[in-house]
Amino acid sequence: MHITRLALRQISRQVQLHRMYSAAAPAAAVSGVEKLVPPAPEGAAKPPNPKLDSIVNNIAALNLLEVAELTTLLKQKLNLPETAFAPQFAAGPARAAPAEDEEEAAPKKVQTSFKVKLVKFDEKQKVALIKEVKNLLEGMNLVQAKKFVESAPTIVKEDIPKEEAEKLKEALAKAGAIIEIE
Repeated sequence: MHITRLALRQISRQVQLHRMYSAAAPAAAVSGVEKLVPPAPEGAAKPPNPKLDSIVNNIAALNLLEVAELTTLLKQKLNLPETAFAPQFAAGPARAAPAEDEEEAAPKKVQTSFKVKLVKFDEKQKVALIKEVKNLLEGMNLVQAKKFVESAPTIVKEDIPKEEAEKLKEALAKAGAIIEIE
């Protein structure tokens, strides 16, 4: 008897919930609630904002004089200076000549620090190269040197003077490596 009462209570609750949700669904649709739009899947282009899309379409329909007037109005409305949108190439070739003179007048930057980069190596001389890397680079054991060589292309040393870079390149090149100095 007790079990039947519990079963009846559960059934009546389920019926009430079903009636409540089934009655609420058409009412929500009728009340003018905006439809939810599922998000765009990852990697896919998301749909444009309809408001922005209509603005873009309206601007694209303008002729050249209307576009000029629109830019003037926007500059006034947003308090932008008149030269904010002036292209750099508007002055033409007469303006380009002084820029070249400035470049020539400015002292050339001299590169003082260099990078030594291991581009690739000869597989036949891999063991010799690993030993050379172990000897040239401080604090490296054979296992680390092997992993370092196998990770080519990689930077051997950075921010070193040209003389040291040349010596390092020569030593590694003798061991079968192809080296670039940048």
